[in-house]
Amino acid sequence: QVQLVESGGGLVQPGGSLRLSCAASRIMFSIYTMAWYRQAPGKQRELVASITGGGTTNYVDIVKGRFTISKDNAKKTVYLQMNTLKPEDTAVYYCNARAGINFDFWGQGTQVTVSS
Repeated sequence: QVQLVESGGGLVQPGGSLRLSCAASRIMFSIYTMAWYRQAPGKQRELVASITGGGTTNYVDIVKGRFTISKDNAKKTVYLQMNTLKPEDTAVYYCNARAGINFDFWGQGTQVTVSS
């Protein structure tokens, strides 16, 4: 069974940084589009950033210049480096792996709280 395990969340002050990790197992990692989504209380889940199998990245406008998505195919791990964090970045962050309609998997989520 496919597993995606996120780590790296926590409490950070505004302006601080965190790096999230998502370790995948039992998938052909290199062909999947990996993505980070987030869901704040009372809001819909939204796409934050994605990276294709070929390494093409995409970001939602509100995180451009602050967040960086990357991956290590050998480790089957995708990362989200988050800098200059703001209170509005507070959310549960989810890792997603997708390679088609029938190949769409989610992690359990990791809480990120930005507060002084």
